[in-house]
Formats: sequence, structure tokens, C-alpha cells
Amino acid sequence: MTTIPDTHRDLLDAQIAVLGTTGAGGRPQLSAIWFLAEGDTVKLSLNTSRQKVKNLQANPACSLLIVDPANPYRTLELRGDAQIAADPDYEFAKKVGAKYGGADLSEHDGPGDLRLVVTIVPTRVAVWGGAAA
Repeated sequence: MTTIPDTHRDLLDAQIAVLGTTGAGGRPQLSAIWFLAEGDTVKLSLNTSRQKVKNLQANPACSLLIVDPANPYRTLELRGDAQIAADPDYEFAKKVGAKYGGADLSEHDGPGDLRLVVTIVPTRVAVWGGAAA
């Protein structure tokens, strides 16, 4: 399955997801992350100094897990490949910030950091648990 079923689509409104990437040594790296959903893809706003970006540039295979905060036995996982694009005007970063109470993501960027849009295009969607109660 590569589409998100209606039974779990509400999880795309969650506040936090866990991004899994593979590090240079082949070991997994997990990061709690903010995100925005667009259809059956999920987009992230990351900056170039983060290890997860370096991991994705070397190996775009990734996994994103969202756990239902009301029922931790209900999950949505997107497995796929990351597509990375520049966000030079912070247009997408501002959209993410708006979801999170108007947060300014540039506050997390150091000198010389660039903002990127990382789009996860699922090649597999895995769900656990039924529809929301």
C-alpha cells in the first residue's frame, strides 16, 4: 500500500513524528520532528547542519512513524525515499512554523545554514490499530 488509508489519515494532524534515517556507519538514527502532510506525502523543514540531512543526502531511504497520542497502539508508518529541495526564502519553513504556533524555524539555524524541504514519498504505508475512537 502506498496511500494512507482513511482510518489513519487523522494522524497526519499529529504534532510529532519520528524520522528514521541510516547513518554513515549503517546504524539507524531516529529524530523527533515537526512535519506537514500534503496528500500522501509528508514534508519536513530541515537545515543543512543536521545529521539527519547528511544521512538523507547519502541514502534517501527513510521511515516516518506517527503514534496516536490518544492510543499508542495505533500507528502510521511511511517508508520511502526523501526528495530534498532548497527553501531559500523560508516559504515552506514558515508554513511549518504556522502549524506549530507561529514558531520561527530560522531560530534553529546557525550561520551559514540553509533551509531545505524534505519530501517523503512513500513506497510503503504500514498501519497498526483501527480507526480513531
